[in-house]
Amino acid sequence: MRPSCINLGGLLWKVPWKLSATRKANQRHRLKKVDAVIEAVRSSGVECHALTRALELPKEHEMPARDKYTVFSPTTPGYRKGVHKVPKFTRLTLRTNPKGY
Repeated sequence: MRPSCINLGGLLWKVPWKLSATRKANQRHRLKKVDAVIEAVRSSGVECHALTRALELPKEHEMPARDKYTVFSPTTPGYRKGVHKVPKFTRLTLRTNPKGY
């Protein structure tokens, strides 16, 4: 595939500046699936440090929208950026942010 024209902005694939409604729904679905796995492991009776840390995280329905769809970024104006701008965000746990941001 050839590179795009410089006049059109350079990169061929661009990251949109905000999440679409479909991407938000997929993010919520992803968080709910992780909650289900954590609950299944808890109910199985297994005890480990990773499970203890996972149980301390807020569940999807307990999270405010700004924590579901954005993450803290000290370099971004407003200190928030869309979760989709984080590399490999579908595989990371991004549920906790500093208080007040």
